[in-house]
Amino acid sequence: MAKSKSAKIMLREQLESSFNKASAAIVAEYKSVNANDLAELRLGLKKVGSELRVIKNSLALKAVEGEAQDSKEVSEYLKGQIAIAYLSDDIASGTKELLKFAKTNKNLVVIGGVLDKKKVTLAEVKELAKLPSKEELLARIVGTLVSPHRGLLYVMNGVSSNLVRAISAIKDQKTS
Repeated sequence: MAKSKSAKIMLREQLESSFNKASAAIVAEYKSVNANDLAELRLGLKKVGSELRVIKNSLALKAVEGEAQDSKEVSEYLKGQIAIAYLSDDIASGTKELLKFAKTNKNLVVIGGVLDKKKVTLAEVKELAKLPSKEELLARIVGTLVSPHRGLLYVMNGVSSNLVRAISAIKDQKTS
């Protein structure tokens, strides 16, 4: 059943707002992927703060035209049966999840995407997946901040324990 014009306008506005909110969007072709597999992918992406939407090409083109600076370059990705993964919180984790699913399910082919309103090729998407996740980066920062203090603590403990050993040795020497 065809959608009314107002429903299409509302859907296009939702897509535009999804493009605005997302830090990145990755386009994938999903020929012959069954609904259960897509639901599994959606759940995996949701866990890492991302969203997958199957979109009609004409609506996606209209949503991208107003938002992306290089809409003509991005529009080349919007051919065939496409799904767009909107990556919001953690781009690296969302990209890893999408590429992991594409590796196990050969019917889903990642084509490219948009990062900061600029076209991203498949090779660049794969490079994004190699980046550490947000949690890993935060753990590294905390470790970097804590390590000098930990070193100072070990030095201070070493000085006090050496002092105690020296006093104990003097005491043992005087008693013998």
